[in-house]
Amino acid sequence: MARFEDRVAIVTGAGAPGGIGAAVARALVAEGGRVVLGATSERVHQRAAELGDAAVGVIADLTVDGAADALVSAAVDRWGRVDVLVNNAGMTSVSSGWDADDDVAQMSLADWDAALARNLTTAFLMCRSVVPLMTAAGYGRIVSIGSTTGTVNAMPGQSTYTAAKAGLVGLSRALALEVVADGVTVNVVAPGYISTDSQLPFEAAAAAAGPIGRSGTPEEIAACVLFLSHESASFITGTVVVADGGHGLPETWPRP
Repeated sequence: MARFEDRVAIVTGAGAPGGIGAAVARALVAEGGRVVLGATSERVHQRAAELGDAAVGVIADLTVDGAADALVSAAVDRWGRVDVLVNNAGMTSVSSGWDADDDVAQMSLADWDAALARNLTTAFLMCRSVVPLMTAAGYGRIVSIGSTTGTVNAMPGQSTYTAAKAGLVGLSRALALEVVADGVTVNVVAPGYISTDSQLPFEAAAAAAGPIGRSGTPEEIAACVLFLSHESASFITGTVVVADGGHGLPETWPRP
């Protein structure tokens, strides 16, 4: 069944071929949806071309005020609507690199601001841009890609990413209350270790040592996103779906 037939989605952070954003876009198109893909580099046009006429790519730095409007305009100009927003931009990008990896006592304000802009402000600006359209239509689905970091655990030296992802949950819950009467739901998917293009060796090793014995796949996260993005998930809002293969469950591991 084409669950997303006639639905139009925006997916940010969709430039990497093996990333979560690209996997979400492929899954939406496979289910009949049409998508606007956002990223900071030319490769977003490659991802859109792979999906054919059902996709268009937009190069935009979503940390800049006004850039979010370009993605929304692309959707409205081509298909006349926006039904789904997937906030996936964050962690790293071709244009801006990785978040700073410093303890709080050594963190510069510039590094702090840059990481929060990339991981949290991007989602705020996208939400601010799409919400008027969704509330006017009486329908919308907003799903943000968070992390188990900041939601259920943390790592030293990653205060910026941890704070941003925790903030994403707070933003989503507050927005959920603001728009629930207008037929719009707002939720977060919090992945654990996922085998993407940007996964680091220590993350893959940690995942292999966990309960399920492997990293997750972008397609497994995409399945969670599509569930929350569908009209049938109308009674779920302001929640966090943790998808980590049980990694955060045990007090100790391996089993004694």
